[in-house]
Amino acid sequence: MLSSQALGLAYHRLGMFTAAIKSYGRAIELEGSRIFALVESGNIQLMLGSFRKGVEQFSSALETVPNNLAAQFGLASGLLGWSRQCITSGAFGWGATLLKEAAEAAKACTSLSGNQYSAWKLQGDIQIAYAKCFPWEDKEDSPEVDEKIFKVSIDQWKNTCLLAANSAKCSYQRALHLAPWQANLYADIAMSVDLIYSMEEKKEPDPALPEKMCLGALLLEPINKEFWVILGSLSSNHALKQHSFIRGLQLDISLSEAWAYLGKFYESLGEKLLARQAFDRARSIDPSLALPWAGMSVGYQDRTSLANESFESCLRAVQILPVKFQVGLGTIAILSGHLLSPQVFGAIRQAVQRAPHYPESHNLNGLVCEAQSDYQSAVTAYRHAKCALAIMPNSKADINSHLADVSFNLVRSLCKAGLAFDAAQECEDLKRKGFLDIKGLQIYAVIMWKLGQYDSALTIARSLAKNVLTMNQTGVAAAIGLISSLIYSISGKESAIAVIQKLPSQFLESDRMRLIISALSALGPSMQLQLSLPSMFQTVVSYGVVNEIHSIIALSKMISSELNQDLRIDHGVNYLRKVLHMYPDSSLLRSQLGSLLLSRGDRMAPHKAVECAPLSDGQTAKPGFKSPDVIHGAAVVSCYACRSTIPKFSFSTCPVQHMHQKSRVYHLQRWLHREPWNRTARYLLILNLLQKAREEKFPERLCIILKRLLKDALSNESYLEKNKQCQYEKFILLLSASEISLQSQDFLECISCAKEALGVNPLNTEPFFAHLQLCRAYALQGNISNLRDEYANCLRISTTNEIGWVMLKYLEPSCQLEDSSDAIVVNLQKCIERKGNSSNYWVGLLYLACAQCFVWAEDYVSAEQALAQACAEVDADSCLLLCHGAICMELARRECVPQFLSRALSSLTKAQKASPTPLPIVSLLLAQVEASLGSKAKWERNLRLEWSSWPPAMRPAELYFQMHLLAMQSSAVSGQHSGVESSQSPERWLLRAIHLNPSCLRYWKVLQKLVDS
Repeated sequence: MLSSQALGLAYHRLGMFTAAIKSYGRAIELEGSRIFALVESGNIQLMLGSFRKGVEQFSSALETVPNNLAAQFGLASGLLGWSRQCITSGAFGWGATLLKEAAEAAKACTSLSGNQYSAWKLQGDIQIAYAKCFPWEDKEDSPEVDEKIFKVSIDQWKNTCLLAANSAKCSYQRALHLAPWQANLYADIAMSVDLIYSMEEKKEPDPALPEKMCLGALLLEPINKEFWVILGSLSSNHALKQHSFIRGLQLDISLSEAWAYLGKFYESLGEKLLARQAFDRARSIDPSLALPWAGMSVGYQDRTSLANESFESCLRAVQILPVKFQVGLGTIAILSGHLLSPQVFGAIRQAVQRAPHYPESHNLNGLVCEAQSDYQSAVTAYRHAKCALAIMPNSKADINSHLADVSFNLVRSLCKAGLAFDAAQECEDLKRKGFLDIKGLQIYAVIMWKLGQYDSALTIARSLAKNVLTMNQTGVAAAIGLISSLIYSISGKESAIAVIQKLPSQFLESDRMRLIISALSALGPSMQLQLSLPSMFQTVVSYGVVNEIHSIIALSKMISSELNQDLRIDHGVNYLRKVLHMYPDSSLLRSQLGSLLLSRGDRMAPHKAVECAPLSDGQTAKPGFKSPDVIHGAAVVSCYACRSTIPKFSFSTCPVQHMHQKSRVYHLQRWLHREPWNRTARYLLILNLLQKAREEKFPERLCIILKRLLKDALSNESYLEKNKQCQYEKFILLLSASEISLQSQDFLECISCAKEALGVNPLNTEPFFAHLQLCRAYALQGNISNLRDEYANCLRISTTNEIGWVMLKYLEPSCQLEDSSDAIVVNLQKCIERKGNSSNYWVGLLYLACAQCFVWAEDYVSAEQALAQACAEVDADSCLLLCHGAICMELARRECVPQFLSRALSSLTKAQKASPTPLPIVSLLLAQVEASLGSKAKWERNLRLEWSSWPPAMRPAELYFQMHLLAMQSSAVSGQHSGVESSQSPERWLLRAIHLNPSCLRYWKVLQKLVDS
């Protein structure tokens, strides 16, 4: 044991840290109470950056000897390093928790040995880190914000941070008293004093105090380059600041921090060129430094760089150092259109935690929530921003300017959240204060319209029209567009057209007015507007506007002139196909075409929709149509009826083979990880995982994952809303939860979820499938009475989805009824006729369901007749032909009627030809039929085809047994060794079959005969 410790120490001194850890570990294994091995092993772990493991080692040492100074010091150091990792990743709450534990350990160090300056310095480092990372938490749950409670929470947060900073300063002073020759302690005191002054938000009583402390450090170490940079960053004198940075660069020309701060200094003086050169030098020396990237992002203000480039630069700075630059990233995200970026979402949440006293943090948080359509959270954030403005010490003019902007944002979010009355009160308050400008009047008009006060809305619209000439071009377009939309909503299309015709021609040249005219033309024929459309296309310059106009025209093609008629989706699809030849790169038109294809209900529509909408990494689609992510997720779900994705569980008969990949679920997981607030991403992920679980026969691991996801999804507050989309998604999720419970044999939970689904608004859902789910649950329970009631409800309610009637047919035998077959067939025919679908594919599936029911009842003659009808309805479907051939073979075996063999031969031959890939079982059955008919050569050929049809890892025991027979036949013929069966002896084929299925008595009997012979 002592030798292991000595060996570890030797390795440690030689710098062989991994070997030292192993040696110390061996000593700890032999005797866990070895303090020296635990402490030294912990020190090495800290040196290597493994702070968690180091903390574990020091904690183990303290369990044995609680008052060990080295272990306490190491524990405090390890917790400090671990917290810095958490802070770097943005986990401020966890970092603050670790720092609390570190402070206790450091306090124990100072109490054990109060005359060691290193313990006091460590305590100061911990307290200063705590002051910089302690997060603010909003403890109010309601959207209503109490200004007094908010002010108290901000004051408590400030006091906590300020107390930690003062404690750090005192600890540094105590360390300096013990070791006045330590120059770095002067610099630590200077930075702590500067932090205290910045938290107190008032002018320093002694502006030169931080500078004096830095000079004290430089007196001891005048050639320390870091001290010169610290002096420059803390000094308020421009000349001294510039001199300090230049002196640091004279000592080390490659000092990236000095170049970065010098660039920041030149930026503050307006020397853009010098600042950019300094930032470029800093980045070239150390690309991992955050300040140069942040400095490069300010170029958007004077148009020296694009907003997107500025966003990327600031994003890089935030990724390197999350504690700073988040507010700047949010500001640039507004200009560059990246508010929906998950990086911006995380950065702004961190800004709220670390700078809750800044109104802009809450304002940006509200804008991010609004971009995510989380309007309730946006309202709360804007109210926090107003409270933060109320407690700011700025001048009244500055506060009023910011208050107006935040109030407009609040009004807009209230309006979008459906709280029009509260929004109207906010507008009245703005009007009394004189803040209601042209922009505010537009929002006010919309609010009055939403409240049903049409006269007030039109009055505000008239006042807007009077001020049109005083607006800029963008304001004119927005105002006229709003006026036209309000008049259309209140007075109808004709009034809107009349107003538009009276407008001067220059007012109609904006992109927004072009879109409004196109939309009005799409809603109905208007000769006056139709005449202006060709000229619009000639004058339109924007590529995006042209695409939007074509999108509107495609919608107009689908609208029928007759009342109560369904949308003519085929007309819109045909138009978009033509337009895409002219604009093949238009993501808007591609997304619209993919959405329409999915809405058609065609069997091949999912494959076509996926081809139309290629996936984009992290890009958001235009609102109104399905994004490529949604199209791919929905297509995968809808196409599971056509083919399997995992050959291990099933074989594909779908003619399109390229669509399904294992990466689909992975892509949805990445999408949800990027946008955790996205309800649609979670919804589609659940449906895809449910289909995967169905294909794999509902394994326990997937059921557990789905239960967790469903619980999380159903707790989403958005499903409390009464809009159609949310209600439909909630209905499907409840049915999914019911299905998982059904497969887990939890019938009570299954029935409970299905009944809860029935309680969802019936106008937005189709209750047929909830009743169908109850039928399945009662059938498995054996509750015939309730099963018959729910079966009758299904027939009474009906459905427009063909699959519902096919599934109901499977439950018919359990009801023990005989007079409902015609009703199901009639209802299915109505569905097909209503959708105008000439294909009889669903009729064929219904006959397949009938055949399966007959097989369960062992009525093979009726099953054969039903399958014959199914094959007649659906042309060349390999699955139906395979089933018909198998039933005919069973009838031939039972009835000894030769005509069934000829029918089986015909169906199986067609199935073999119709399958896009070699379908297992078909060739094996066909070989048996050929053997029964006496065709030895065809029997051999089909067995070889069957062998090649199976993946190597999935070949069943019976196939090996058949290859044994084929090998026996080949060996009996002199000189015949051409097939795959000749690769092994007949005995080895048979042994392989027995190995795969040792319970088959037939194989053992054949083996016994071989042994006896």
